[in-house]
Amino acid sequence: MPLPSIRVATSADEDALARLDRATWSTLHSVQERPRQPYKPFFDDRFGPGDHLVAELGGDVVGYLRLGRPTSLDCNAHVRQIQGLAVAEEARGAGVARALVRAALEEARGRGARRLTLRVLGHNTPARKLYESEGFVVEGVLPEEFLLDGAYVDDVLMGVHL
Repeated sequence: MPLPSIRVATSADEDALARLDRATWSTLHSVQERPRQPYKPFFDDRFGPGDHLVAELGGDVVGYLRLGRPTSLDCNAHVRQIQGLAVAEEARGAGVARALVRAALEEARGRGARRLTLRVLGHNTPARKLYESEGFVVEGVLPEEFLLDGAYVDDVLMGVHL
């Protein structure tokens, strides 16, 4: 299978990314409620196209990663945070998530970041293994931070120095 191509999103990606986001929603990685109509726009005042990396295979959008600032504070401007990652079911196992994470590391460096952080649910073992294999380390755990599908789930804070 060919490697995915990664690029920064454009406003033309709105519909494809919104559909992908809804199709991949799961309590394995989301603490938000399941999306319901009327759907909110994918891009908003906080996260626009320039805050998203898009993965394509064969010209089809098969994944995205949201890269933002954890706060709006100037004293925290040296940190970027992965604030969303989704891969289409049919593209799983093709290296899409890994390519997106690697592109995020480069993009964060290019934007002057010294650190890249993320939060991942404790029960999301595949994501945690991926992040660890790309150099992220656990920097903290908020035990039983979320109640999802009747089970308490840890919120795991991870980061990497760039």
